[in-house]
Amino acid sequence: MPALHPINRRELIRKLKALKFQGPYSGGAHQYFERGNEKIFIPNPHGKDVGMPLLKQIIKQLKISKDKFLQL
Repeated sequence: MPALHPINRRELIRKLKALKFQGPYSGGAHQYFERGNEKIFIPNPHGKDVGMPLLKQIIKQLKISKDKFLQL
């Protein structure tokens, strides 16, 4: 299984949509995705990759394994 590494915002959005999240929606300072009662906030488009600390937080919020996230 490949190692977890920073990804670009477009790839993060694609993975969230694969998990049946709807969005992105505007929500104050950051956009977010929804699935039922769950909200996942995503970083603003700033031209850089989503770094490891934030990516790990997002995966934890998704309540899925790192391996599952990489398979999407």
